[in-house]
Formats: sequence, C-alpha cells, structure tokens
Amino acid sequence: MKHKKTYYKKRWKTKDETLIIEGPVSSQRLAEFHFHDGLVAFRPPTEQKKALVEIASLEEGRIIIARDEDTVIGYATFLYPDPLERWSEGNMDNLLELGAIEVAAPYRGKAVGKQLLKLAMMDDAMEDYIIITTEYYWHWDLKGTGLNVWEYRKVMEKMMNAGGLIWYATDDPEICSHPANCLMVRIGKRVDQASIEKFDRLRFRNRFMY
Repeated sequence: MKHKKTYYKKRWKTKDETLIIEGPVSSQRLAEFHFHDGLVAFRPPTEQKKALVEIASLEEGRIIIARDEDTVIGYATFLYPDPLERWSEGNMDNLLELGAIEVAAPYRGKAVGKQLLKLAMMDDAMEDYIIITTEYYWHWDLKGTGLNVWEYRKVMEKMMNAGGLIWYATDDPEICSHPANCLMVRIGKRVDQASIEKFDRLRFRNRFMY
C-alpha cells in the first residue's frame, strides 16, 4: 500500500511557553533539531535522535514532534511492528505500531503527549490503518513521576484515548504477564473487515479465548 503522509503543525500554549507540535517530520528536518537532555527513556538523546531519523526515513515511518524553539522535547513514533513480535506475523501493510512516545521531564503535566497523538490522527490517511500500542509497566517512569502502577496506567490510558486508542483484549503472554500491561488499538474508518479479522487472529492465538 502507498503510505500517504500529510504534514500538520500547530502551536500549543502552556503556562510557561508556546510549543510547536508538528509532523510527520522528514528525516532531514529532524536531523536539524537538538534533542532535549531529558529524552532518556529508551536511550541517550543523541542515540535516540539517530534512531528517530532512521524511522522517519522509512516509507511507513511517521515521527510527530513537540519542540520548544529548535529543541525537540517530545515525540511519538509510528512504524511497522518489530519483526520479532507477534503483531508482525500477519504481514499486514495497514497495521502500524505506536512504538514510543516520550516527553522530557520538565515538560510533563502539560498535555504534550495528548497533543502529539491528536495531531498524528489529524492526517486522514490514518483512517486506512489499524494503530496499536503495547504498554508494559516496566517501561513506565514510576520513580520519576511518583505514581504507582495503577495511577500511571490511568494517566497513560487517558493520553492514548486522546489519540482514539482504546483497550483491546489479547492472549499475548508478555501483556498477560502483569494485569497493568495492556494492548490499545485504534481501527481506522476505512479498514476493511478482512483486515480486522486478521488482526483478531493475531490478538488471540488460543481459539478458545477468541
């Protein structure tokens, strides 16, 4: 399938500053920005920037960013699921994973994550995709936020809801390994029934749970 991408940009006024939310951004444009030192959830900022530039260059890859002038302070990534995960086994060209979403600590609590997801879904092309995200509690910044697992899950779920993603059941062992883990999904309006059924078979391998 042809991966159409329409660029959007908006200003998000917080109590302290006006941020730019934009995307999908090209790899060339992304390379021009500085990455905030607080973007350390997955890898050091310089390595994270390199990884995002690579994702942005993929045909299906989408990077949405939040920036304070020329400094990226938050981002969300969309790309095909990891080949090692069950979600890639259907070889579905209309299934994308919200692989990562991160906001630097000084900018949290300002609804930046919600704005990243809202802007991502402004692109009409997203109605052609099933968007998934797999949430695991061991990736969450419980220490930095001071929240417990269930409080963090509630915050995370509200943020995902802003992008139209809702909770879906699955028998995936990693997700089932802790009750706070979850699969969240957004099925675009133009996704055909055959794709939905194929996705359901990925969600449940054990047919008795289907």
